[in-house]
Amino acid sequence: MSETVPVAEAALGYVCAISPYVTGKPIDAVAREFGLTDIIKLASNENPLGASPKAQAALREPSALNIYPDGGGFALKQAIAHRFAVSMESIVLGNGSNDLLELAARAYLAPGRNAVFSAYAFAVYALATQAVGAEAKVVPALPPDHPSMPYGADLSAMRAAIDDQTRVVFLANPNNPTGTWVDAAALESFIAAIPSRVLIVLDEAYSEYVPPDWYADGRFPDGLALAKRYPNVLLTRTFSKIYGLAALRVGFGLAHPAVAAILERVRQPFNVNTLAQQAAVAAIDDLSFLDASRAANEAGLQQLQAACAARGWPVIPSRANFLTVGLGVPAGRVFDALLREGVIIRPLGGQQDTGGLSCHIRITVGTAEQNERVMAALDRVLPALRAAA
Repeated sequence: MSETVPVAEAALGYVCAISPYVTGKPIDAVAREFGLTDIIKLASNENPLGASPKAQAALREPSALNIYPDGGGFALKQAIAHRFAVSMESIVLGNGSNDLLELAARAYLAPGRNAVFSAYAFAVYALATQAVGAEAKVVPALPPDHPSMPYGADLSAMRAAIDDQTRVVFLANPNNPTGTWVDAAALESFIAAIPSRVLIVLDEAYSEYVPPDWYADGRFPDGLALAKRYPNVLLTRTFSKIYGLAALRVGFGLAHPAVAAILERVRQPFNVNTLAQQAAVAAIDDLSFLDASRAANEAGLQQLQAACAARGWPVIPSRANFLTVGLGVPAGRVFDALLREGVIIRPLGGQQDTGGLSCHIRITVGTAEQNERVMAALDRVLPALRAAA
C-alpha cells in the first residue's frame, strides 16, 4: 500500500491479496485518451446487434423508479419458469450471472475448503474463491497441441483434483476466454463421477450461441437437462450476451430447489433492479432476435476464422461469440497498438493464466464491417510489433 492506513491494513489478508478484475476498456476512455471519435469495442463479448427490440420497447413503459424492485422477481421468475419448463422454486436471480458465481462461493466455500476449475477459466472463479478465503485448485488445461481441443478443460484431471475439502467445481461451457467446450457424453460422465456434496457450477453464459443442431446430435450438452437430473448442478445463464442486456446486469441460476433456497440466503434482496427485470421478461421470449443474433455470430465467427487462417494465425476452437487468436507478440503490446487505431480487443495472459496465453488476444465477434476493421488494424500494427520483438 502507498501509505499506512491502519483500518485498511486490518482487512483480511486473503482479501488484500486479490487483484481486482480488469474490465474491458470503455469506448469513452479511449476517446478521451487518444482523441478519437471512430472507435469499435470488440473486447467484452457484447452483442453487436444491440438489445432485443422487445426489451427496448419494455423499457419505454413507465416505471415507478421511486419504488424498490420486486425482491423476489416474481414476473421474471415466472417467465424463466415458462421458457425452460422449470419450477419457480428452482430459479435464483442475479446481478448478471457473475452474481450467481459469487453466491455459490459465499454459500459453499470458506477457509479450509477449496474450489476446482481449469486453467484459462473465467477470472471470476478465482476471485470469488479468494474473496471467501478458500483455496483455488487450478487444474492444467489440455495442451496447446491437443488434437481436438487445445487449451480445453481436462475433465479427468479436474476429477482427480477433487478432495475431501472440495465444495465447488466451476466449469464454463463454452469457456471464456478460450471458447473451448466439452461434449455431451464427456460432461455427463464427469458430473456423474463428482461426489454429491460438491456443487458443480455449470456456467453457460455463451451456450445460446451454439447452433441448435449441435444440441440435437449430442455434440453439445443440454445443461438444462443436466441441472434437472443432478441435484448438485447449478446452471448459470445471463441476459448480457445474446439478449444484449449487458448494461442492465441480469442473470439467473437454475438448480434443485434445495440448492436454490441455500443461495437465496446469501443473495442481496434487491440485486436485480426493476428495469432489468422488466427488460429481461420481454427479452426472454424474443426468439427471432436470438435466432438473428446466433446467425450473425456464426457468420462472423467463420469470417474471423477464415481471415486468421489466411494470415497463418493460430486460433483456439470456439463455440462462443468470440475468437482467441495467437499472434506471437505479447498481447498487451497488441492491445496498446490497436487502441491507437480505435479498436478495443481483450489482451490475455493476465488473471488465471500461467503464461500460455500471454501472446493471445480475444476478439468479440462483431458485425462484418467491424470484423474487417479489426483484421485490417492488426495488419497495420503487427509488422512493427514483430520487428521490435
